[in-house]
Amino acid sequence: AGGGEEAPDLSRPCVRWASCLCGSAPCILCGCCPSSRNSTVTRLVFTTFLFLGVLVCIIMLSPGVESQLYKLPWVCEEGTGTSVILQGHIDCGSLLGYRAVYRMCFAMAAFFFLFTLLMNCVRSSRDPRAAIQNGFWFFKFLIFIGITVGAFYIPDGSFSNVWFYFGVVGSFLFILIQLVLLIDFAHSWNQRWLCKAEERDSRTWYAGLFFFTFLFYSLSIAAVALMFIYYTQPDACYEGKVFIGLNLTLCVCVSVAAVLPKVQDAQPNSGLLQASVITLYTMFITWLALSNVPDQECNPHLLTQFSNETVLAGSEGYETQWWDAPSIVGLIVFILCTLFISLRSSDHRQVNSLMQTEECPPILEQQQQGACEGRAFDNEQDGVTYSYSFFHFCMVLASLYIMMTLTNWYKPGETLKMISTWTAVWVKICASWAGLLLYLWTLVAPLLLPNRDFS
Repeated sequence: AGGGEEAPDLSRPCVRWASCLCGSAPCILCGCCPSSRNSTVTRLVFTTFLFLGVLVCIIMLSPGVESQLYKLPWVCEEGTGTSVILQGHIDCGSLLGYRAVYRMCFAMAAFFFLFTLLMNCVRSSRDPRAAIQNGFWFFKFLIFIGITVGAFYIPDGSFSNVWFYFGVVGSFLFILIQLVLLIDFAHSWNQRWLCKAEERDSRTWYAGLFFFTFLFYSLSIAAVALMFIYYTQPDACYEGKVFIGLNLTLCVCVSVAAVLPKVQDAQPNSGLLQASVITLYTMFITWLALSNVPDQECNPHLLTQFSNETVLAGSEGYETQWWDAPSIVGLIVFILCTLFISLRSSDHRQVNSLMQTEECPPILEQQQQGACEGRAFDNEQDGVTYSYSFFHFCMVLASLYIMMTLTNWYKPGETLKMISTWTAVWVKICASWAGLLLYLWTLVAPLLLPNRDFS
């Protein structure tokens, strides 16, 4: 009024955000963010869905939330409507968080498995299904919520026991994916620092490589010593001693193989940095395996000490320790690996082929002109940069892995006890062996197959 400025139209931002809820990934970015590839933004949003589910799982493991889970139809009732008191130091109420995590992770796995089937064989963004992959986020969130709510009304029965074995298989596969990414990361790291050292003729990069190699081997040796102290006994725990000693021996072998003259001739970039990274990760997996040994004498992290008396969980009795060091470290590694899957394409063609990704193409001038600030642009008109279906399958495996991590790999028994099993131990030990063999293969493959390009 009076020649003043025109009042802003508040309806426009609302219309813009409404269209973003049903539109494509470009609308997800805020105005302060730089322009990004459509493929990257989409993977980050789906990863956010996964992390949101993980956050819900963590909240469900808190004691205050567990008390509210009594109201659901599948808890603490055994036909007669009486509360079930478990043998040992914990009652049914203290297990509700674990059983809720099983259902939440089932919902996440079902959600991503649905997209695994739906996005099979999408070749470019011109495929109508690509619009579903990169947009309609509001409706996908509603589907995610609907599957989650439905999962909490699944009758208990044998659900937890059966889903446990799905978690075991999925976790094993996800650990292998972690190992592939870690080996590729170690090779790329060593290669780039060596190139910078040669280009700039500086010893600083060599000193950095030496420092991290020494650090990783020192941490590995410390881990071996601590595992012998806390997870073995002088006259017992022979399985743990064998696992630690065998993995230590295998790590020494691959470290020696990494610096053999013939291996160095075939792969000049091969060195002890990669071997030290693999050694440290192998010790980490061994630690996780020992934390699942079902023997209180050999495992200080075991959930329950069984005795002849029954004590209710809670402030007046034995309190279940949900979080321990293996679970926290495993959760951190899971988050880093999942972000790695979402953001990175490898510098090595073999890894991209294995992980169903392609090296990110350069940003074309036309795309730069068409990309507004704070919006994503379509970089997949000529072909997708990653397999939509395989990405969602990795998210399925990630959902199963985080389920087993948050529940410490305890198996729900027929008596509703959470039982640590040797299955979890062998899965992780076998995964550590598979990782060492995989790394050894990257060293000897150029020698065994000289006609193939492993650069």
